[in-house]
Amino acid sequence: MRYVSTRGQAPVLGFEEAMFAGLARDGGLYVPEAVPRLAPDAIAALAGLPYEEVALRVMRPFIGDAFAEDELRAAVAAAHAGFGHPARAPLKQLAPNRFLLELFHGPTLAFKDFAMQVIGQLFQRALARRGARITIVGATSGDTGSAAIEAFRGLEGVDVFILFPDGRVSEVQRRQMTTPAEANVHAIALQGDFDACQARVKDLFNDHAFRDAVGLAAVNSINWARVLVQAVYYFAAAVALGAPHRSVAFAVPTGNFGDVYAGAVARAMGLPVARLVVATNHNDILHRCLTTGRYAPEAVRPSISPSMDIQLASNFERALFDALGRDGSAVAGLMGRLAAGGFEVPAPALAALRAAYASGRASEAETAATIAATLAATGELLCPHSAVAAKVAAEVQGPEPMVVLATAHPAKFPEAVEAATGLRPALPARLADLHDRPERVTVLPDDLAALQSLIRERIAR
Repeated sequence: MRYVSTRGQAPVLGFEEAMFAGLARDGGLYVPEAVPRLAPDAIAALAGLPYEEVALRVMRPFIGDAFAEDELRAAVAAAHAGFGHPARAPLKQLAPNRFLLELFHGPTLAFKDFAMQVIGQLFQRALARRGARITIVGATSGDTGSAAIEAFRGLEGVDVFILFPDGRVSEVQRRQMTTPAEANVHAIALQGDFDACQARVKDLFNDHAFRDAVGLAAVNSINWARVLVQAVYYFAAAVALGAPHRSVAFAVPTGNFGDVYAGAVARAMGLPVARLVVATNHNDILHRCLTTGRYAPEAVRPSISPSMDIQLASNFERALFDALGRDGSAVAGLMGRLAAGGFEVPAPALAALRAAYASGRASEAETAATIAATLAATGELLCPHSAVAAKVAAEVQGPEPMVVLATAHPAKFPEAVEAATGLRPALPARLADLHDRPERVTVLPDDLAALQSLIRERIAR
């Protein structure tokens, strides 16, 4: 399996190399040269299998010979061992033909655990073979950071630097990043929004001398392996609801576009996905783009669903690459216009995007109302991100089963949930002492040189 950049100028890599590279050297994102397809019989055969076996069968065609069968099987088993539900991603019914896919039973109570735990296991095995040391740098709007830290804390040969926007994540999200005591974990509160954090990470990778000197690797959703692992739960949910014999739709809380793009990968593999619904909060650049054809970032407005407070959705570049007929130069041209305020999506590409994705948005009031209404009707307590998707899903429900992705446990956002319902959700027992743990965090200005200096200093110890 070979991987190419969305901008067409970076070296073609194998799976392991693409996994370590994260961002391509031309500034693009790696995608498979061709997406392997699963036959309908192979998809039907996934029914009733343990989640880990579904993961192996979905992921294997993309990995090739990068990991031996027993090595991959052991990595997948270890990755899911810390999940708090035997089904890993259980389905619950919300309404007639509408279901909730619970993706928050991992160690940090968010969907990012699925991919990050697998990547942590794969990195550990590959680094042991190579005898190498790497520096992982990631930007987070809340959940990626804690999932990455949980996956890599204490591992030999790895330092983890996570940038999060100072004061713009929930207290639980912050504490999950700042309370691990392992010396290889470095939480950085950047004085800016998530887009600033993401931009500095890309700056680090685009400084090739620095990148090579410290051995940078990425675990954000710019990393192809993240997207691949997330495609697994689309298969698990759809097969449980009758695929491949009937189509299934998915409503996805969307910020950086990685999770919904994983659904597009599943569809390209042959899963009968009727619709992929991009659900945004009031930071609705993706909904605006799909509606108007113009991708134009605005100032980020804080919300009760902070993991979606994003205006520069990195993985949208992968969707553009598909919509533009995999023309890397066309993608590079569009992305080059972002600094000047945005770009118009060419008409044929916009038509392709609209054929691939539906969209909707939820205001703050609508999100809170959905949390309250869902609790009253079903007894289910939603986090604000999941509520955004539930609200949009109800508006666009069609004849096929609609799956709402519940991307985080409500206890990660207790203030917002309590304000909507009067109930303050409790953390699971394994995290009950989170608020008593001491924090370690470094506050930095939004300055590339200061960030590079800190990384050099910490890894030299």
